[in-house]
Amino acid sequence: VQLQASGGGLVQAGGSLRLSCKASGHAFRSYTSAWFRRAPGKEREFVARVNSGGFAPSYSESVKGRFTISRDNAKNTMYLQMNSLTPDDTAVYYCAAQLIGAGYYGYWGQGTLVTVSS
Repeated sequence: VQLQASGGGLVQAGGSLRLSCKASGHAFRSYTSAWFRRAPGKEREFVARVNSGGFAPSYSESVKGRFTISRDNAKNTMYLQMNSLTPDDTAVYYCAAQLIGAGYYGYWGQGTLVTVSS
């Protein structure tokens, strides 16, 4: 599967953005999917994941209550709605997919930059 992330940009603190991740090349419903991010000078970190059916979302503590992950398998697309953004959310955001049963995220999008100004 190939993944294409989009929707990043510059936003003021307190604002919102919605990221999209378009999948192509293979049945998206065969994959668990997730968002990760890498802030400047930091390691990549997990943000949120959702199962292949779009259920059972889980979040990192740092975004819980502010971000919402979802997916539309009919459109082969995953989303990340980000609200109440802070400068600490500034990062390159990556979408990733894990073939069911694989145990690791083997497919990654190219990343989309989110910059939150104070």
